[in-house]
Amino acid sequence: MEIELTTPKPWKKWSGLALFIFLLAYATYAVSSKSVKSVPASSLQFQTVQQGALDVYSNAYGEIISAKERLLTAPALGKVAEILVRPGTKVTPGSIILQLSNPKLEQEVSEARGSLAQQQAQREAFKYEQHSERLNYQGRIADIEAEIEKAQLELSVNEELMGLGVASKIELQRAKLAVKQESSRLVFEQEKYQQFIEMQSYQLTQRDITITQQESQVQLLEKQLDDMQVKAGITGSLQTLAVELGQSVQLGESLAKVGSNDELIARIRLPQQQADQIDINAPVYIDTQKGIISAHISRIESVVTNGSVLAEAILDGELTSNARPSLAISAQVFVRRQTDAVYISQVAGLRPRSKQAVFVRTKKNLLEQRDINFGELSKGKLIITQGLRVGEEIVSNDTSKYNKFKELSLTE
Repeated sequence: MEIELTTPKPWKKWSGLALFIFLLAYATYAVSSKSVKSVPASSLQFQTVQQGALDVYSNAYGEIISAKERLLTAPALGKVAEILVRPGTKVTPGSIILQLSNPKLEQEVSEARGSLAQQQAQREAFKYEQHSERLNYQGRIADIEAEIEKAQLELSVNEELMGLGVASKIELQRAKLAVKQESSRLVFEQEKYQQFIEMQSYQLTQRDITITQQESQVQLLEKQLDDMQVKAGITGSLQTLAVELGQSVQLGESLAKVGSNDELIARIRLPQQQADQIDINAPVYIDTQKGIISAHISRIESVVTNGSVLAEAILDGELTSNARPSLAISAQVFVRRQTDAVYISQVAGLRPRSKQAVFVRTKKNLLEQRDINFGELSKGKLIITQGLRVGEEIVSNDTSKYNKFKELSLTE
């Protein structure tokens, strides 16, 4: 018996494969982005691309801080005995924030005062001693002057007797010698007295210097003791309190911080990519949620921290009712003026400095998905850097559910 073997025909195999590929391609085409989806025109909103002069502002965030701040530190070793003011309380320069105690310092003040009183008493006693010694000198000088008068009287008598031929010549010479000796003694004693007066002056000055030094020491200790009542020093509010009741503190340790309430500035964090384009004195608009305060940039730091650059702005306009230190704010900082900017109004989903796909109306009833490059956002205006022309219309509401389609057909 003969068995006939059928030879497989290769064209049938390739035909089946081609048919499968065709069906797969058709299915892919049916759902691909190249297909056209019909969308009711009434369900979409449009806006037209505009062109014109636009002031570019950078969005920034920050907080209001005190323009004047004062750090309160411990004037001496002590313990917190009493806390009179808590953070947030308004204070004046004389407001006592807290009371420190230090018995040793109080004892040192008492001892210093006693030493000063003793030195002052000794100075007064020394002045009386000096006066008494001066009187002694003056008495000796008076005695010498009396001896001179006595010698001059004897000389005068001897000269008269010599003229009458009664006195001897030797008596006359003796009288002249006595006058000369006493006169010399007087000159010498007077010189000694002047030197004594100068010496007493130096001794008194030395005692005065010692007393002045002791007075300074007393004043220093008294000031330390007075500063144990820690005062605000400026008008404002207590911002922080770094100690607790009963806590021991060291000399110079931080106790609290006081900041001004009326003299305020804004601390702003500028985006890193725009910070180098912002100039000193650039206008700023501060939003406190209760109003806008005009300001200007006064300082820009060079250090970048977490993608932002710290800057300060001086507040020029009237403060809002809620303006206070540590208040969180948003700000619009002027960057530049762009005379021929192409822009649209920002809507939800469109992000500045990004590349996004949007639907653009190309014909009356046809929308085309197009990649658009967006630039800065300034006061609700989103600048277009590439992808759109002036006068074109884009869909401004959410079209994410149509992103898989390259084109949309509008229906009435």
